[in-house]
Amino acid sequence: MLSRGYPIACILLFKMAIKDHYRIPKLDGLSLILLCNNAQMLINFRRDLILELIHTGAEVHCLAPDYTEAEISKLSEIGARCHHFYLVRNGTNPCQEIKSLFSIIKTIKKINADSLLAISSKPIIWGLLASRFVGIKFRSALFTGLGYAFTPDHQLKSKKLKIILIFLYRICLPIADKIIFQNKDDCHEITQACGLNPCKTLIIKGTGVNLQEWSYCEPFSRPLTFTLVARLLIEKGVLEFLEASKYLKALYPQVRFWLIGGLDSNPGSLSEAQIKEFTELGIVEWFGFVNIKEYLPSTSVFVLPSYREGVPRSTQEAMAMGRPVITTDVPGCRETVIDGYNGYLIPPRDVNALITAMRKFIEQPSLIPSMGYHSYQMALDLFDVKKINAQYLKLLSSC
Repeated sequence: MLSRGYPIACILLFKMAIKDHYRIPKLDGLSLILLCNNAQMLINFRRDLILELIHTGAEVHCLAPDYTEAEISKLSEIGARCHHFYLVRNGTNPCQEIKSLFSIIKTIKKINADSLLAISSKPIIWGLLASRFVGIKFRSALFTGLGYAFTPDHQLKSKKLKIILIFLYRICLPIADKIIFQNKDDCHEITQACGLNPCKTLIIKGTGVNLQEWSYCEPFSRPLTFTLVARLLIEKGVLEFLEASKYLKALYPQVRFWLIGGLDSNPGSLSEAQIKEFTELGIVEWFGFVNIKEYLPSTSVFVLPSYREGVPRSTQEAMAMGRPVITTDVPGCRETVIDGYNGYLIPPRDVNALITAMRKFIEQPSLIPSMGYHSYQMALDLFDVKKINAQYLKLLSSC
């Protein structure tokens, strides 16, 4: 177990590294395209960045498929310009992918921007190729995680998908002027697989959290409540959480286990029937896709036994509100926990290890406020959205 002085040293070193990034440059005249596969993601995770960009003088164009009127309204209200392009998020049909490429080319030609930031797999691949064709001056890509194809398993489908993705990344990533990752493991894997020049890569840890919106509050411990917030995918460790909850509920019936998140079209999604096996027995309470700000104040311990992440935003939010965290010792997740300091790191896919970690908080509830406050301190130093966004602004000011 790490000594108590070491975590503080880690935080101080990181603060020194980002101090220079926190100076906000002016971006007058910059015209930037934010290209992503989901408009709601821009609203939930990139709203503060868009506001900062516009405040510093940039013109921001948000490209996403299948906008709703409400999404257009929310982005337009903060000064962004919305554009639609064709994309099937989880599709693998070559004809659909070619259609996506030409749709992006057509859309960005009309905008005539000078910079591109493509976020997540398909927008990175087709966005970079389209930007090369159109002649956009500065091209950047942001990996918020590598996805289930890069999550170790024994499924033939994911192995095939990984081979295809690496082939396409080898074609498109050399086009980028800068490739951003959220953790060093993802950076290393893609750099090695694609033979990238390390000078082209940059690590910006996490999306960041608005600390005014996600403010600290005393942990809730009566009844003691474990909460998992995620899309209901196998690789998020939902099954492990359900099994651990089943075991612990039999021993500690007063403890609550909350599951927050919606079903997904991803190939690794759980079914509603799988969740109901546990909810109908009163083991777990499932709230679906809801505003988690209403549930985190009543949470004692945040749990995310994921198999792989970028740096999970839900964990950053829980930390900002002062919750201890149980998560896995895997890329992305390990960036959020110093074992024994603000929570516990466990191996992935290990129900017994998850039970052991959860049981520590049940049997020693005094750990909750102390570890929760350490989470809050780490969020202040590492995941303040102003510090995170300042790094993006510095990058874009250099283009």
